[in-house]
Amino acid sequence: MTRTYIERSLEPVLKKAVSEFPAVVLTGPRQSGKTTLLRRLFGKRYRYVSLELPDVRMAAEGDPRAFLEMHPPPVIFDEVQYAPILLPYIKERIDAQRRKRGQFLLTGSRNLLLMEKITESLAGRAAMLTLLPLSRREAEGRAHTPLPWESKHRAPPRPPLAYRELWKEFLRGGYPELAVHPKRDTTLWHASYVQTYLERDVRGLRQIGDLSQFQNFLRALAARSAQLLNVTDVARDLGVAVNTLKAWLAVLEATYQIIILRPYFANISKRLVKTPKVYFMDVGTLCYLAGLKSPEHAASGPLGGAIMETAVLSELVKTLMHRGITPHVYFWRTLAGTEVDFVVEMEEKLIPIEVKLSATPHPGMASAITTFQKDLGDRAMPGYVVHPGDIVLPLGSNVTALPFAEL
Repeated sequence: MTRTYIERSLEPVLKKAVSEFPAVVLTGPRQSGKTTLLRRLFGKRYRYVSLELPDVRMAAEGDPRAFLEMHPPPVIFDEVQYAPILLPYIKERIDAQRRKRGQFLLTGSRNLLLMEKITESLAGRAAMLTLLPLSRREAEGRAHTPLPWESKHRAPPRPPLAYRELWKEFLRGGYPELAVHPKRDTTLWHASYVQTYLERDVRGLRQIGDLSQFQNFLRALAARSAQLLNVTDVARDLGVAVNTLKAWLAVLEATYQIIILRPYFANISKRLVKTPKVYFMDVGTLCYLAGLKSPEHAASGPLGGAIMETAVLSELVKTLMHRGITPHVYFWRTLAGTEVDFVVEMEEKLIPIEVKLSATPHPGMASAITTFQKDLGDRAMPGYVVHPGDIVLPLGSNVTALPFAEL
């Protein structure tokens, strides 16, 4: 059944920000639903202006003050990074009516560029929020469900999801258009998205002469997903300069395509590695770049574990960011090889999470979490082993096996 709108967990946060700040800036990757969300919540009171259109952009750049007179608040300016010249003039308008809230709603798809301009022009005047693709909670119509460790009582069990259906969902990913139109061809959609993204955002941020080389880089990154990222090795394999590779990574991170996951550091005797890991923000993007088209191939292939980890990390990051919270998620790994996939830091407590590809959890899967809990002491909370099956099972005194569907 086709749905027309999916409730987003950012909605109450967004409404609150609009009631408290003169301007609100909503960033996020293309096609994450920013425009749909703003028009859904504020479309009846706010005029809407897209700055992506060349003629509108030229008008904004040609005479910013006249443009703002033509489009007075309350107004939504979509893709404001195309006309950053507007920002100091928006500041001027805000300062003239500083007590008035919710005057300007701005969207943008490039965090790095936009943040620089916002810091220069709208510091203290704008709330910054991020809308990512759909979390599983949102896609299932339970946008405000707490995370497992946030409730003293375990939520009612979710209806079990068939193993194959879960992997079909991983292949599709979380972009709203694919959820609203379930009959859309997944591979064609992701192919179009990657191509459009390359043409618009990558060329807009970095002058890349050979797009095929950049596409090779994307696929190389997909093959190394969830692994320690040695930039020097990747650069050598692709035949590009290390600084070029770092610039490309910065572009992908600034446009919300990847998550750079840092190791967790604590004052303990063991020495932790410093190399980060890289994950794609959307598990569907990862599957497409890896050339995966069937659930069976995805689940049983060499990237099965990376896909599961990506799905879990993506759910954590989306859930927290859609509350207006900056996620503090790390991995923990010692030189001796003990590793916990994810450590979520919340209110000075640490929640360890292991991700397993097997749908049959057993106590041995909890060993790394147990080591982490011993090393981190009182800061370490009960941990979870997330798996693709449908069973909740204690794996020790402070570790629970949890189905991905109940994360």
